[in-house]
Amino acid sequence: MNRPPAPLTPPAQPRRRIYLMRHGSVDYFSADGTPVPPHGVPLNALGREQADAAGRLFADCGVLFDAVLCSGLPRTLETAGRVLAASGQTLAVASDERLQEIRPGRLEAIAREDLARAFLGIFEAGTDIEAQRFMGGESVGELLDRVLPAFEELLQRDDWQCLLLVLHGGVNRALLSRALTGGRSFFGRIEQSPACVNVLDVGSADMVLRGCNLAPTEWLHQHERQTTMEALLGQFLQLRRQAG
Repeated sequence: MNRPPAPLTPPAQPRRRIYLMRHGSVDYFSADGTPVPPHGVPLNALGREQADAAGRLFADCGVLFDAVLCSGLPRTLETAGRVLAASGQTLAVASDERLQEIRPGRLEAIAREDLARAFLGIFEAGTDIEAQRFMGGESVGELLDRVLPAFEELLQRDDWQCLLLVLHGGVNRALLSRALTGGRSFFGRIEQSPACVNVLDVGSADMVLRGCNLAPTEWLHQHERQTTMEALLGQFLQLRRQAG
């Protein structure tokens, strides 16, 4: 005789909370279309405004962090610092370089006819995550190999209940995909706007995605129809045309 399924019970303890942000807006290209080294690029004026708006939102909602972690790149450090200042919180910002953005190759080495694939290929549905490379640099698989172990270590720590993570568009997609599937995957179609906030609740055996790509300065994304990478590709091509 078949037994009825065991009744579902709520978690023994409340889930912990992760606020996963992307850094604010930056300028990856100079006025003549020359790429700015991504390891050193700071927030631009809009990015600072976005980070401040996120901090004010956390303050208005009474959110208090136990810990703050970023990738260590200047754009994440600056975003985290501005969020803390605008929310009235004083915490040290830790960093883990394993959580840095997917690493590009040399943009000047990419033929014009290959630019769209180089910029956008890893975010397409059905992409071979082990083979497709971002601008001739890292593959998604290589990104997952360094990002996921760092995230698992973070989940095992018992020194936080409410964590602010300030990372990157590609890294965030990897972590959100891990939260949704419980394993190694990459949903490139999850958009991540500058300074957006994702809300993850972490249980002992599961994660719940409570909010995704919440942009404090543009809640309804009413001015956007392109992804951030599509817009970046368009900006690069326009600047290169203007430069001759």
